[in-house]
Amino acid sequence: MSWLFLVFAGIFEVVWATTMKLSHGFSKLPFTLATIFGMIASFLLLAQAIKKLPMSLAYPVRTGIGAVGAIIVGVILFKDQLSPLTWVFVIMLLVGIIGIKVTSGH
Repeated sequence: MSWLFLVFAGIFEVVWATTMKLSHGFSKLPFTLATIFGMIASFLLLAQAIKKLPMSLAYPVRTGIGAVGAIIVGVILFKDQLSPLTWVFVIMLLVGIIGIKVTSGH
């Protein structure tokens, strides 16, 4: 269950990062409120996850999920352009997240 909390914490990282961009510097109230909600949800879910998982695993996994998710949202929603080499590093980040899960023993 802790890993599920962690995955959703990472998803809410993507939510708040995306809605923060859409808030245009916190000038659009609905997106500003969604940003705050996403931040709170992400932190609360991380707090649940680290009840059972080591912080040294949980925090980087949550952040990594958020980073990879934000990259994907940026490319799809905001038409961000990434070089092929950058995609190699994104894949390496994803492999690292999966590797942490597989080798953690939790």
